[in-house]
Amino acid sequence: MRVHLVWPGKTRERHCAALIVDYLDRIQHFAQVEVTEVREAKGARNDEQIRRIESERLIEAVSRDDYVVLLDERGKKLSSIEFSRFIAAKQQAAVKRLAFIIGPSTGASEELKQAARSMISLSSMTLTHELARVVLAEQIYRAFTLLAGSPYHKA
Repeated sequence: MRVHLVWPGKTRERHCAALIVDYLDRIQHFAQVEVTEVREAKGARNDEQIRRIESERLIEAVSRDDYVVLLDERGKKLSSIEFSRFIAAKQQAAVKRLAFIIGPSTGASEELKQAARSMISLSSMTLTHELARVVLAEQIYRAFTLLAGSPYHKA
């Protein structure tokens, strides 16, 4: 199974970028991983226009065959162990590519929500987009280590 991470904009905060790269390198031991950073809706007039434009770009970045998971504050809250079981279930179901989308800062459009097969929340707290990227990468790595029986996760 391949893992595809999709989000709007580049990771500009160098400390977050370094952590993301580190976790992506670690994930490579378990699965192929790729990142797509879609262009932000610069110059948009309002939040609704940003939501629409960025949601469209995020949808275009995934394939019809992908199992798309939208990260959204209203999504299902999972523990790390439950998240690893979610990934294991997708592996057992022979999902070829599991795509995780972090939506626009203005919220996901209804079309983006409809494109997703699952919605997961990373936290009940509000996270910056850059921190959410770090948390997502770390949790994916943690999930794979749990499935492999690695001592990384100490439950």
